[in-house]
Amino acid sequence: MLAARNEHPERLDEIDREIHATFTETRAVLVLDMCGFSRLTLLHGITHFLAMIHRLHGIVRPIIVANGGQVVKTEADNVFATFDDAPQAVAAAREIQGKLEQANVFLPEDWDLHASLGIGYGPTLLVGQNDLFGSEVNIASKLGEDVAGRGETFLTEAARARLPDDARVERRDIQVSAVVVGAFKLLA
Repeated sequence: MLAARNEHPERLDEIDREIHATFTETRAVLVLDMCGFSRLTLLHGITHFLAMIHRLHGIVRPIIVANGGQVVKTEADNVFATFDDAPQAVAAAREIQGKLEQANVFLPEDWDLHASLGIGYGPTLLVGQNDLFGSEVNIASKLGEDVAGRGETFLTEAARARLPDDARVERRDIQVSAVVVGAFKLLA
């Protein structure tokens, strides 16, 4: 379809409608980024960090599934998952952060698992079983990678709007590329 779109600009609207009808679903998106890659890789080598990623996936995947989610893909030290709605993604995020804290109790510090998470909600292009695209995916990714710190979870405005009014969050304005957007830090 993308090839047809590129070759037939006179049919953009028609092709775009077909793409969205075929691939777009409104979903909550959770993007997890593992913290400490550069430091730990410099200290212990890539094999140590790859083993940590493997251990992280073993903890995170079952939590995502138990909360009604699906892991769409993993890339390096990132996990991308979707949920029917934002409250499920938030429940998974809280559980992930708690389980990582528990996993770290008995391990040496350089084996500790820490993650930062971003959660978005909105139209998402789900391509096959292993890829996803969309504005909320992009913003959630920025929140998880660039904004949230170790042990933190940030939500987009759209994800926050899906939570109860009394949800414990703190609003922050952040810059994503050249645009300032509202984001919400999930509080304990």
